[in-house]
Amino acid sequence: EEDLLNDVCREVVEKWSDSQVVDAKEEKEDEVQAIASMMEKQARIVVKPKEVSSQEEKQRKAALLAQYANVTDEEEYPFPVPAEIRAVGHRSGSLWPLTRAALFRNTNVEDVLNARKLERELLRDEFQKKKEQDKLQREKDKLAKQERKEKEKKRTQKGERKR
Repeated sequence: EEDLLNDVCREVVEKWSDSQVVDAKEEKEDEVQAIASMMEKQARIVVKPKEVSSQEEKQRKAALLAQYANVTDEEEYPFPVPAEIRAVGHRSGSLWPLTRAALFRNTNVEDVLNARKLERELLRDEFQKKKEQDKLQREKDKLAKQERKEKEKKRTQKGERKR
């Protein structure tokens, strides 16, 4: 009976280990299948280029492209160009390498600096006005104090005369 018991136990363990190997293989196959299906879905999502369906749309597109392709120097630079910039140009004085930005000065920094300078001047003026007002107020206070002293002095003199 012990031999039979050992055989049964060994058989159970073998079956269990075989089932584990089969499960692992199935899991790997499932993962591979899942990855393959995701790749197929992504491949299906490829954006297809828009096809121009009518001849009219093709002609409109061609006209637009032709319009933008025919830009000349006069159209791009309709304003007078200073001689020093013209001399910098390429291809016998043309403005090919220059852009419109090269012809205009960026004034943002100057505007900010001027605004700060103006603000400082305004603050300085306000400070001077306040300083003058404070000085005038001190003088008024001083005069008022002197007047009070004089009134007090007159009162005391009147009181002494009455005695």
